[in-house]
Amino acid sequence: MQYKAVYFIGIGGIGMSAIARYYMQEGLAVGGYDKTPTPLTLELEHEGAHIHYEDNVQQIPSLFLDEATTLVVYTPAVPATHTELQYFLAHHFDVQKRAQVLGTLTHDHKGLCVAGTHGKTTTSSMTAHLLHQSHVGCNAFLGGITKNYGTNYLLSAESDYVVIEADEYDRSFHWLAPFATVITATDPDHLDIYGTEEAYLDSFRHYTELIKPGGYLIIHEGLKVQPNVGSDVTTYTYSRNHGDFHAENLRVGGGEIVFDLVSPIAPVKDVRLGVPVGVNIENGIAAMALAQIAGLTPDEIVAGMASFSGVDRRFDFHFRSADKAYLSDYAHHPEEIRQSIRSIREVYPGKRIVGIFQPHLYTRTRDFYRDFADALSQLDEVILTEIYPAREQPIEGITSQIILDNLRPGVDGRLIRKADVLDVVRTLDFDVLITLGAGDLDNYADDIAAIVKEKA
Repeated sequence: MQYKAVYFIGIGGIGMSAIARYYMQEGLAVGGYDKTPTPLTLELEHEGAHIHYEDNVQQIPSLFLDEATTLVVYTPAVPATHTELQYFLAHHFDVQKRAQVLGTLTHDHKGLCVAGTHGKTTTSSMTAHLLHQSHVGCNAFLGGITKNYGTNYLLSAESDYVVIEADEYDRSFHWLAPFATVITATDPDHLDIYGTEEAYLDSFRHYTELIKPGGYLIIHEGLKVQPNVGSDVTTYTYSRNHGDFHAENLRVGGGEIVFDLVSPIAPVKDVRLGVPVGVNIENGIAAMALAQIAGLTPDEIVAGMASFSGVDRRFDFHFRSADKAYLSDYAHHPEEIRQSIRSIREVYPGKRIVGIFQPHLYTRTRDFYRDFADALSQLDEVILTEIYPAREQPIEGITSQIILDNLRPGVDGRLIRKADVLDVVRTLDFDVLITLGAGDLDNYADDIAAIVKEKA
């Protein structure tokens, strides 16, 4: 069926907006609903999308009301009771989840997909940048705004490759058909969907079955998941002499991280990280493995890795001086937080590091509060705000207090209202400040940076 229009329910989501931009580039009419205006939705409106912010069928422009020519795409975060969603279903429109649309793209192109509990956005963004600046090119649908391009979407009419962040939430990645995929981590998450760690791991096992015949699986060494693929499995890690892809001759100092890539395809010498933090060594190795599969040369890989500028909210520095630094990080899983703080300690050894954490989801807090407390206890001082609910209703007895109560003895910690965060920052004693979480705390980033600059 040849569509003329695409309507998005939840168009302001980072993944949804990327697909919306793809269809606008393809010349289709694009419109949609979202709960509130954001910089991203305003950008989409400026680019030509028809967007409104009330769940009201009467506000849908008529060009999106023809079931024969309109595709409807929705995000799982939208409740089933959503009035507009119910309207499209009742009137027999073709209604698809975002993941189904991405799945179609991987069937029609060579999908380079990045799955895993954490590291997906940075690794997929690195991969997209490597291909985009090479002779290969790519389309890309990413889970974050790349600093190199100021967008979460890249387009190439000539390339057969599409880079996709393979999201395990709601089993979305089961719609994909990867040509090559990386699995970065399988630490349990989304237990509100999966119920148990075993079911979570089984979801990844099934994902490996979806790789196209003759395709590639590159998995971080030591993961619990048991792949079920017909082809050979390659592994990666940055530990010396471990993994088929790994780093050696690591050089850290002077604000730089440089290493050599050991690869079963071809070695790459003197790889310099554009964002020189320890966690990006492994992210970079995984991205370079996918890039080599796509046919990039060593020189293209070296140039791409050095010029990669990072992703908004992923180890994102908002202010740096000789005395003070402030950065934000999207880390919202205990292992992500652990890695983030570890990377900060590597960059700022011996410094006083204070973190402000906004927990994301009541269920995740309930399931992992002890792990959150353990990870946050690496900080010199821990500030907790109230939980960001996103799609969830409150759970009795589940607040940020249970994380605070489980911090290691001797770790300073307190609970504040998010609305008071700027006043609290003015009183803090720190060398490095980091805000952590996947909620809306980042809305304060510019104001926090201004305060830190005054304190420097």
